[in-house]
Amino acid sequence: MPDVLIRNIDKKTLNVLKEKAAVNKRSLQAELKQAIEEYAGPAHTEVVEMVREIQEKFLADGKEFPDSTVEIRKDRER
Repeated sequence: MPDVLIRNIDKKTLNVLKEKAAVNKRSLQAELKQAIEEYAGPAHTEVVEMVREIQEKFLADGKEFPDSTVEIRKDRER
């Protein structure tokens, strides 16, 4: 697995990160890895595919997805 090196981190920032790691009972490395993975998140195409799969599952079960545009507009006008 590739490595990432970050230089010249402010001491205050580093201390905050260490505190967060301690609160979450993780090493600093594990805390930073988690934060980076959350920040990166899944690619847009992955999200679209996940939504498509969920919609297909619901449609196969006979569920419908009605157009909610009219309801949203009514709600905004309140």
